[in-house]
Amino acid sequence: MNYIVWVVIALVGYTFVPPLMNLATQEIPSDVATFGVAAMLATTAFGLSALAREPVVDHLTGPSAVYVLGAGVCITVSILAFFRALSLGPVSVVVPVFGLFLVTSSLVGVALLGEPLTVNRAVGIGLAMLAIVVISLD
Repeated sequence: MNYIVWVVIALVGYTFVPPLMNLATQEIPSDVATFGVAAMLATTAFGLSALAREPVVDHLTGPSAVYVLGAGVCITVSILAFFRALSLGPVSVVVPVFGLFLVTSSLVGVALLGEPLTVNRAVGIGLAMLAIVVISLD
């Protein structure tokens, strides 16, 4: 499958995460709920790596492992904070603000990874930012 199919699968799946976590954290502390989600993710990812016979230890001790560590720190802080925000505020406000990562990640791709910033991409990033800001306003 190409990346568009995978990103649509990710979109459909992630669509339900904030509402489900908002409901869950009405009775379960956000850190405990995060642990449950992370445990499921880690177990599934390890199982898929094992099925594919990927040398997990070799990859996680190789030269690119520093990027995995950095991403791990970032996602840990981000998801803990995101799920805490969902436990305290409305999904309709928390998700659009969190969604600004689409804009900031795109800008990081351009600034740090050397991805081209075409006119279409610039307009799209600007419109996405504007849409998220407008949705977030009460």
